[in-house]
Amino acid sequence: KLGRAFTGWVQRSFQSTQAATASQNTCAADDNKATSPGPKDCPVCSYNEWDPLEEIIVGRAENACVPPFSVEVKANTYEKYWGFYQKFGGQSFPKDHLKKAIAEIEEMCNILKREGVIVKRPDPIDWSVKYKTPDFESTGMYAAMPRDILLVVGNEIIEAPMAWRARFFEYRAYRRIIKDYFNCGAKWTTAPKPTMADELYDQDYPIRSVEDRHKLAAQGKFVTTEFEPCFDAADFIRAGRDIFVQRSQVTNYMGIEWMRRHLAPDYRVHIISFKDPNPMHIDATFNIIGPGLVLSNPDRPCRQIELFKKAGWTVIRPPAPLIPDDHPLWMSSKWLSMNVLMLDEKRVMVDANETSIQKMFENLGISTIKVNIRHANSLGGGFHCWTCDIRRRGTLQSYFD
Repeated sequence: KLGRAFTGWVQRSFQSTQAATASQNTCAADDNKATSPGPKDCPVCSYNEWDPLEEIIVGRAENACVPPFSVEVKANTYEKYWGFYQKFGGQSFPKDHLKKAIAEIEEMCNILKREGVIVKRPDPIDWSVKYKTPDFESTGMYAAMPRDILLVVGNEIIEAPMAWRARFFEYRAYRRIIKDYFNCGAKWTTAPKPTMADELYDQDYPIRSVEDRHKLAAQGKFVTTEFEPCFDAADFIRAGRDIFVQRSQVTNYMGIEWMRRHLAPDYRVHIISFKDPNPMHIDATFNIIGPGLVLSNPDRPCRQIELFKKAGWTVIRPPAPLIPDDHPLWMSSKWLSMNVLMLDEKRVMVDANETSIQKMFENLGISTIKVNIRHANSLGGGFHCWTCDIRRRGTLQSYFD
């Protein structure tokens, strides 16, 4: 009798939970029946970097803080800025500069809306709050670069685990948006959260100069170890069934293998590498802008470029960037000029100051939408970094078979 009573209680509890879940599903077609929206109803669907753009997340510069000067930050920044990090780590970025960056991104959002794109924004958060885990303590950074933390593959949103301690809780700014997408039928996956214990980093990583960085990168040595999986979503770039990734200072082989197993067998993950002294995020080094069309940084040549040439792809070397030497780029290189956002195969959002690359696109028959985000660049990203495309009008295809 006791066993039957307990079984009955479990069944009633399970049925009650099901009913509560169904009633809370804001996208359910029938209030009396829990249904999973079909793929056509799902607002999340993106397979590549160039299909017609319909919906996007654009990051926020509000409350952005300089990350503490830890070993992983040191390995991803250049020596001339180390004093900046040592002085301002845990504090706000310069207020006047931040104000201009915020205004630039607001205007960028307005332009995207005028182009017919739905724009979503993460929640503003106080990133100066200190936090502590059993393994480390830090302050936060920002929610400026959704491309770093979110990867959309089909109708799935994958939350990257990240590799900087200052970005451990960055996902919180996006949770409201992701829950809305999930309630409307999207798949939602969070990669294994790393502990970010000391073992994840080479605490004695020997960088003092660009020459050191070149030597270490050529030897396959990085500040992140293989202690546990870690990756930033911005080290991946999509071309239908084929997804390309680099092993970098923030993405290790365990993280790549986790993605490979997770996405198999529908998608193929390929590791490519570059002659890059500071590998972190692929999209200012190798940016796929159309079917059979890729921008390849001439200063950081791809070692596997023949893979693309043999598949009939056109490899384009973009012109040198025009950004002045004295403009602060605290977390990036001048090559943000090629960090563009394709609105479709014939429209590209490009820096208003970069006239050389504008001409390159126009010669390719691609119209340029010129936007000035020069101050926003200083925070570490171009148009591709500042955004995460949620929906593009297209289907899953293979461009390498």
